[in-house]
Amino acid sequence: MSGHSAIRSGYIALVGRPNVGKSTLLNRLVGEKISIVSRKAQTTRHRVMGILTRPDAQFVFIDTPGFQTRFANALNRAMNRGVTQALAAVDVVFFVLEAGVFDARDAAVLRLLPPDTPTLLVLNKSDRVRDKASLLPFVAQIAAGREFAAVLPVSAAHDRKTNDLLDVARKFLPRTELLFPVDEITDRNERFLAAEYIREKLFRLLGDELPYAAAVEIEKFAAEGNLRRIHAAIVVDKDNHKAMVIGRGGETLKRIASEARQDMERLFDGKVYLEIWVKVKSGWADNERLLKSLGYLGRD
Repeated sequence: MSGHSAIRSGYIALVGRPNVGKSTLLNRLVGEKISIVSRKAQTTRHRVMGILTRPDAQFVFIDTPGFQTRFANALNRAMNRGVTQALAAVDVVFFVLEAGVFDARDAAVLRLLPPDTPTLLVLNKSDRVRDKASLLPFVAQIAAGREFAAVLPVSAAHDRKTNDLLDVARKFLPRTELLFPVDEITDRNERFLAAEYIREKLFRLLGDELPYAAAVEIEKFAAEGNLRRIHAAIVVDKDNHKAMVIGRGGETLKRIASEARQDMERLFDGKVYLEIWVKVKSGWADNERLLKSLGYLGRD
């Protein structure tokens, strides 16, 4: 790609409190489901990199965990470290809010943003705001404490105005070679994505019943031609959590496995043999050695 001075490439961090729709926005921008999406807050535990390459630009998105202060265990300390690390070396920040909503949690995230990095205020879920004029004083209130490079109302779920976001962001990316090969959409490997798909089904099917004391460990991942054999363990904190995940007659666990397998087959473009079981490891979210083995510490 040398000599293409019109090409711009750079890193963009998606930042916001939990549950404002960052993962949905990332998936919409990249065009593939690479970050897990759930109505339940705090589902993104890792930085996930999504890559979109257009003829004129390459956008490398970093989806940060929602910064939160409710729990002080080792898992959440690692997640909050991930946010500040992601912000340290990006070209543009998308500060994502739910349109019309700004509270102390959003203000806390806003204070973390580096002052010299171009920041776009992204008002997600803007389709839910009936009176669009009401967004003007809302934006003025937020912009009083911070200068934004642009303000864009979007709807990630309905794919409204997301292309406008890319066009504005491109102006702030440096003119440089492509950072990744044209056909790459993420820097995460298939093993990582398999674990995320299983975790998404866990959140979706168990809703508020299961606390955040659940993780997914890929114990075996083998590719045989176009077939992938995956053995995974869902790690929970207590025996009654295990019973919840398995469900009556094993129905819940079967459904998690079936839906996750279908997602994997679509993304990997091949057959998947998936076996899942449930293990109890009490206090796993505060066990740094275990968090490391699950990939939550020491990867970013």
